[in-house]
Amino acid sequence: MKTYSTLLTERTGPVHKITANRPEVLNAQSRVLLEELDDAFLRAIDDDAVRVIILAGAGKHFSAGHDLGSPQEMEDQKKTPLESGFKGEYRRIWERFFENTMRWRDLPKPTIAQVQGYCIMGGMMIASACDLIVASDDALFADRAVKWGGAHVQYFSMPWDLGPRKAKEYLFTGEFISAAEAEKLGLVNRVVPRAALEEETMKLAQQIAERDPFALKFAKASVNEMQNAQGWREAMEGAFKNYMMTIPHRIELGTYGAAAREKNPKDRFGMLNKNQAKK
Repeated sequence: MKTYSTLLTERTGPVHKITANRPEVLNAQSRVLLEELDDAFLRAIDDDAVRVIILAGAGKHFSAGHDLGSPQEMEDQKKTPLESGFKGEYRRIWERFFENTMRWRDLPKPTIAQVQGYCIMGGMMIASACDLIVASDDALFADRAVKWGGAHVQYFSMPWDLGPRKAKEYLFTGEFISAAEAEKLGLVNRVVPRAALEEETMKLAQQIAERDPFALKFAKASVNEMQNAQGWREAMEGAFKNYMMTIPHRIELGTYGAAAREKNPKDRFGMLNKNQAKK
């Protein structure tokens, strides 16, 4: 089994578990983590012994979203620069945050997000791309982009997950969605006590793994294809372009990129205000 610098992987029978392992930065998603996650997903898909994949986050939180300024990420950006200007930024965001997540949504094996604590912004993106979400009772979901002058995250499935009116409410206010509310709205499949999260997620994964893998593959494909027939994929690409339209505006506001880091040097992940940081 391959060793990663930002992930832990383990196999329990037919269930393969991938855990983001950057708890010191609330599992913020660096370039390295996202590329390693893509590799881990593809290896699990290529392994015939794997029938179900669990995606988890180490520590207190599932994921605070994209890594916007940890020392590791900033050093990596110096080593792996992309072409400058808006064209380079478009390519970086498309490949790293949109194309990746769209591909993970269509993996031919069932995926389950095991969510605790913060699951916001980029964290909510990758959890939403999974087929099922099992959340602890203290899980909190949010897309807070409007607060910073943005439209939403890059992979914007919230209207499909919550319904249009609730999606607008949570976008416009930037409020957190509790685990109980997320279950009621259909974003989350099951809510369990924090202490039982790992056990209950594995139990569900093992139950699904008992089903025929060929049947599971096409059952998943049918649901995804029905969404696509309703315009899901075109809507997602349109939403991505709307997201990109807000970047120049955010740069002017000082809430994007280097300007944002200079303005709020302690907010490395772009997700906490003073009150939330105390939680």
